[in-house]
Amino acid sequence: MKSVSFCTLGCKVNQYETEAMITLFKERGYEIKSFEDLCDIYVINTCTVTGTGERKSRQMIGRAHKKNPNALICVAGCYSQVSPEDVKKLPGVGIVIGTNDRAKIVDMAEEFLKTGKKEAKISDILRQREFERLWITSYEDKTRAFVKIEEGCTEFCSYCIIPYARGPVRSRPLEDIEKEVRTLSKNGYREIVLTGIHIGSYGRDLENTSLIDAVKTVNAIDGIERIRLGSVEPRVLDENFVREISKMGKVCDHFHISLQSGCDKTLRNMNRKYTTKEYKDAVERLRNAFKNPAITTDIITGFPMETDEDFEVSLKFMEDVRFSEVHVFPYSPRKGTKAAMMDGQVEKKTREKRAKIMIEKAKELHREYVKSFENTTQSVLFEQHIGDGIYEGHMTNYIKVRMKSCEDISHRILNVKLESYDGRCIWADFSKS
Repeated sequence: MKSVSFCTLGCKVNQYETEAMITLFKERGYEIKSFEDLCDIYVINTCTVTGTGERKSRQMIGRAHKKNPNALICVAGCYSQVSPEDVKKLPGVGIVIGTNDRAKIVDMAEEFLKTGKKEAKISDILRQREFERLWITSYEDKTRAFVKIEEGCTEFCSYCIIPYARGPVRSRPLEDIEKEVRTLSKNGYREIVLTGIHIGSYGRDLENTSLIDAVKTVNAIDGIERIRLGSVEPRVLDENFVREISKMGKVCDHFHISLQSGCDKTLRNMNRKYTTKEYKDAVERLRNAFKNPAITTDIITGFPMETDEDFEVSLKFMEDVRFSEVHVFPYSPRKGTKAAMMDGQVEKKTREKRAKIMIEKAKELHREYVKSFENTTQSVLFEQHIGDGIYEGHMTNYIKVRMKSCEDISHRILNVKLESYDGRCIWADFSKS
């Protein structure tokens, strides 16, 4: 039996696509192994959102070749799509696939094993208009499954290469979403995360369909108890959308709303399509509809032309919104984007200094939010046993919870009494619930 292993870099969409490729290899009788094992085939699903992502992709390709110089290395994903010629030159690479032909990976791999002929399949992604139909029946995480509902982005933020790696918006038909989620439900999954490159654009290419229709479709499926949304933008969270999801009962009170900067001048330079006022209004709508929801975001520091004053404005906005969690990144120029060629590039040392300041404030906000749940009873989906009788799971707002239990509580949703936050997670006691 031939063996294959996988390495996934980058976003949740890549994780879904890797699971879909695993499904394809399983259906053809391949043994799935760990990436650290000796295998006949290594598949690296790559990232290109930053220069760091590309570097890590090359490192993992090199690691696979060093592990087994005779193995076939298949490289897929965004790095392959944007820089196929660079990927083809890397030692050991036999198959190169972009972001639209993963369904053909097993056929291509088997042809290579027969003939030794290298092949690259890179579609003209900017001309793609159809959603590539990939399917999963299970997921590495046995409790929570990601379901890809959308592909592509046409926002063209000035710092981002992804529209050139993923192409225009293509939405997955509602009947396909329903079919996959029903299968996952039958296989024991309780929580579904709807993901995509820009899920707020879902339905733009379909008739009379939008993101709320996808959420309603999943909400109606028996066995699914929790629904999470991937990253959304403020304009999605209008009064109607927020009202509808708040009535469903299954949509989690955890919303990742893309910000990038709390300064309107910087947002304009980034070509973001909202203002800080519109952002704050969306947050208020959620807080009026859900009790103490988790609002998380991403912020970039040191974007071109960001002054010290602009940074202070962004920092104050973060404090005013009182996010439950913030992922802070110092700006990293990405070759091929408008931002990389802008005047007013900020020194790396300054970018990193600003990031450190913002990270420390974000930690304070996170601690404040988590501690607000101490001494309350909350619903927790326990996902795994981590040793010594300790089980780990998450609340609907995605706060991590740990609890000791004599019985196996994996994959169960329990109401538990939360006690104290230790800086990493909040501890619970079922006996006091």
